Amino acid sequence: MKNYFYVLVFLTLFSCSNQQETVENKKAIWITEALSSIKNNDYPNIKGVAWWHENFDNSKLRLDSSPESLQAYKNNIDSPFFKSQLTFSNNKLSIPTNGVYHGAFPDFGGEESSVTTQRITNFENLIQKEIAWAYFSDNWLDNLSFPYDEVTTIHNAGKTPFVRMMARSDFEEAGVDPTYSMQNILNGVFDMQLNAWAIEAKNIGYPLLVEFGTEVNGNWFPWNGQYNGGSITTNYGNNSLADGPERFRDAYRYIIDIFNANNVTNITWFFHIDAYSEPNEGWNSIENYYPGDDYIDWIGVSVYGPQSPNEDYQSFTSILDEAYPKITSMTSKPIAVLEFAITEIE
Repeated sequence: MKNYFYVLVFLTLFSCSNQQETVENKKAIWITEALSSIKNNDYPNIKGVAWWHENFDNSKLRLDSSPESLQAYKNNIDSPFFKSQLTFSNNKLSIPTNGVYHGAFPDFGGEESSVTTQRITNFENLIQKEIAWAYFSDNWLDNLSFPYDEVTTIHNAGKTPFVRMMARSDFEEAGVDPTYSMQNILNGVFDMQLNAWAIEAKNIGYPLLVEFGTEVNGNWFPWNGQYNGGSITTNYGNNSLADGPERFRDAYRYIIDIFNANNVTNITWFFHIDAYSEPNEGWNSIENYYPGDDYIDWIGVSVYGPQSPNEDYQSFTSILDEAYPKITSMTSKPIAVLEFAITEIE
């Protein structure tokens, strides 16, 4: 009996120790809070969520960065509340009647465009759940053309393609792009390519999700207003509006107008912002970039915790609590958390 008692105490302590280790994993806590807050309808306009699954630059954003993080995601995403199938009305993404859509960037490589069926399958096998959309970057670089191979690969895998139109000529994140400025788009420099893109998208024959200008309020991308006129108000358009955001707004409208002129009806257009504006100045506010409800179908937002261990820790809800009211005061369109992730934190 005495030996049994000691064994029982040991097993209890061991079990408690393991539970404590799981609880103290900050990435696991962050993931659980994020998915729980969405499931609990703390943000009622959020109707989609997608993990950004990669380890580019040793960021450890992949869900399998630790057993605890992976298990936290699996435990929460397993709920039928998170839907693996999209619904469409007239080829536009519908708001789900209950629950939210579950998509992902399933580690398509450092350039975000190495789309393969195997990468999608690997991610789904890892989390033991299917995704509704697969998210990838259409990097214009030196060839602005419809990403036919990537789109058809995703479609043939049974997922909806989600295309990020990335107006950059290289992967230098910050600074003025020498080719794809917003003014060049407005000047019609790329009309031929954009018309061809639109026609191929229409001819593909099934619904696509598309965004232009990912995280536009962040100056790590060249389409941010800082590199397209900044806070100056007198060199473009309305003299009461900052030129940089106004140029982006009009460039996005210009692109969608080209698609509408080609009778492209199978695209759901997203306007994608980051939870934080950088620079944090009034002219760089999200509403200054917004093309308007007549152009945009859904809003996308990126919500990242620390991407390296030396960054300050912020919970998912503390970040979204700041961004969500700004979005909902701008529009009542449905919202998708198009990117969310966090690194491992000791």
